[in-house]
Amino acid sequence: MILFSGITKSYAKKPVLDSISLIIKEGELLFITGPSGAGKTTLLKLIYCSERPDKGHITVADWEVSKLKQGEIPELRRNIGIIFQDFKLLPNRTVFDNVALALSIHGMNPGKTRHYVNEILEEVKLLDKANLFPQFLSGGEQQRVVIARAMVSKPVVLLADEPTGDLDVENAKAIMELFSKINRKGTTVVIATHDENLFRGSGHRVIFINDHYIEKEYVG
Repeated sequence: MILFSGITKSYAKKPVLDSISLIIKEGELLFITGPSGAGKTTLLKLIYCSERPDKGHITVADWEVSKLKQGEIPELRRNIGIIFQDFKLLPNRTVFDNVALALSIHGMNPGKTRHYVNEILEEVKLLDKANLFPQFLSGGEQQRVVIARAMVSKPVVLLADEPTGDLDVENAKAIMELFSKINRKGTTVVIATHDENLFRGSGHRVIFINDHYIEKEYVG
């Protein structure tokens, strides 16, 4: 599904990732961890082409990402759901409209958009709050809106960067249960986190990045 082959990435001649090779299988739930500045976020950015590698090749499904032209990137991103460290919800849009925005950008008609949005809001248990604005939701509810927005276009890959960083233990657990449910339905899920509580005892593969390299790999 996702293949990194000899990937090197530097900023201002300072290496962030060095000679990274990694295979993420289709339908896998994978955790990427390591200290701050280890390159976790950069690795995710390389997958959805927000950054380009200095060396090496990246393949996501049928796309050779490292060779994509700028005009081909939107097609790749339509198949990847992205959850950022901050929620990036539009404060002047309702829950429904925040989730629907991704489909509107893709040109989906209003009737089909409403069906898809209601379906995913029911999935994340927020259908009854579709008409509320983000500021009237709890932190955990806002994060579920972010997940709904990432999943509404039915991507084959879901990337999450520190998705529970601002949540308490109970909400973090609920979000992880949602990720597991999404994964069980066939979506490949990649989660970058420094929080060992998310993957300890999970039974899923964990990649530990340190000093720009994959230092170790183990089962959580």
